Amino acid sequence: MSAPSAQSTLSAPAHAPESVRGGGPTAAELLAFALRTAADPEIVSSLPLDPEGRTWIRLDGPGGSEAWLIGWPPGTGTGWHDHAESRGAFATARGRLTEHSLAVRLPAEGWQSLELAPGLDRSRSLDAGTGRAFGEHHVHEVLNASGAGHAVSVHAYYPPLPLIRRYSRSGPVLSLEHVERPADWQ
Repeated sequence: MSAPSAQSTLSAPAHAPESVRGGGPTAAELLAFALRTAADPEIVSSLPLDPEGRTWIRLDGPGGSEAWLIGWPPGTGTGWHDHAESRGAFATARGRLTEHSLAVRLPAEGWQSLELAPGLDRSRSLDAGTGRAFGEHHVHEVLNASGAGHAVSVHAYYPPLPLIRRYSRSGPVLSLEHVERPADWQ
């Protein structure tokens, strides 16, 4: 994430799930939290929106997870990245987000550039009220392709993000560009 325009912490809705196994919340539980939170108009409207850049507020996620409410101006996106060993989920609260992902698990380390086999690209649109969960090492980019309207979404990760690896993409070639640590976005 780039430097936030607004940052604070909100509590999750009182009805957030408390059933957490020894390994923390599952991807399905993270998705349930994201969908429930995205449907809460008070939380969604608390996010200040910036016409130039993404904004976010840190939320209290279920079972020690990390969660964020994120605002996306028209035409903004994350670029290709992963969430390392964290599983996660996100749900669109307002607008529509597009996710491009890879249907392959990449090696966690030991490479700088990979040529991807054909047929690994996936794409989906997530309208308000919809979301998706994913496992560890999920590589994707998320964007608001709208030319006119903001999108708002809720994201949750467990364990809390140890790092984010950023990639560049040129055709089938995916290259590791840099690694961000929590101090870079909190």
